[in-house]
Amino acid sequence: TCTCANGVKTTAAPAVCETDECAALPSPCGTEQTCSDPNKAADKLHDFECACKSDTSIKKVDGPATCEKDECTSSPCGMGQTCNDPSKSVSSIGDFTCTCSNSVVTIGAAATCETDECAPSP
Repeated sequence: TCTCANGVKTTAAPAVCETDECAALPSPCGTEQTCSDPNKAADKLHDFECACKSDTSIKKVDGPATCEKDECTSSPCGMGQTCNDPSKSVSSIGDFTCTCSNSVVTIGAAATCETDECAPSP
């Protein structure tokens, strides 16, 4: 009987030992990413791939990917408003700000920009 480093016992000689790097707890990719290990052979470590759940085209081998989402790209603010997303991390969704020309600011939604049409222009 042969025993692999991960505890798997086999009667095959040589032992066929597999290590699924994605099975580790906590996941090497974190909670906002998927993990896949294409080659589970014990001698093929550090080949696992992390992909962002928010955008599966963002990937990294042997560690967590940098998942970012700029909420301003979908133009969530109203016409004539300025959008700013201070943190593009997927864990901070809803932190974008919409700013009106009269300095009214709203966080996470389009601002209500009211103008006094009777006010004299500068």
